[in-house]
Amino acid sequence: MSLSELKKEIKKNANPVKAAGLQRFFKTGPGEYGQGDKFLGIMVPVQRLLAKKYIALSLPEIKELLYSDTHEIRLIALLILVEQYKKADDHLREDIFTFYHLHRKKINNWDLVDLTADRISGSYLMDKDKTLLYKLAESNNLWERRIAVMSTFHFIKNKSFGDSLRIALILLNDKHDLIHKAVGWMLREIGNRNINTEEIFLKKHYKKMPRTMLRYAIEKFPEKKRLAYLKGTI
Repeated sequence: MSLSELKKEIKKNANPVKAAGLQRFFKTGPGEYGQGDKFLGIMVPVQRLLAKKYIALSLPEIKELLYSDTHEIRLIALLILVEQYKKADDHLREDIFTFYHLHRKKINNWDLVDLTADRISGSYLMDKDKTLLYKLAESNNLWERRIAVMSTFHFIKNKSFGDSLRIALILLNDKHDLIHKAVGWMLREIGNRNINTEEIFLKKHYKKMPRTMLRYAIEKFPEKKRLAYLKGTI
């Protein structure tokens, strides 16, 4: 399965009508977070199938895809990396992790982050030094901050919450809505596994949280408790 064959399949699956909708959904207008991004109108399930079919592409070939100005092509590149990582030995996993972060400037929209960060970055760093994530949490780049928090989803799935909570604290006063949503989501995921841990954090910080972050964090709470948090009466 060659790179040229993949490009032909990508072209065959393009849908201009869906592309127009995706351009609006991913905020590609002037001044928006996805400004200038281009879409072909290929849905994620199709991209996943293509990634599995072309899993044998080399890192240089994946790099060529990743540096495309088309959103779906970049996502296919990243999904191939995810598929390769699943099957890789420790040495290749290190190579994939290094490649992922060496080229992370091309991981530049929320879905590109969310579908890959925990599966590559978080998985690799699970039993290693996590200094990189704290540096990314302090970055001026929106997507690097989102990679930092979303990488911790892998830790959360393995019931390790400390790094996620510490990064949430760093991002507590972030100005961007997409960070508010990501942090709130991770707090909710912690609560799904250990509600006491989430509530200890919330009771200390919820009055200072952006409203969107809080709403995401308490989404699954019983209605009475959820309203109490929203009213600030906890």
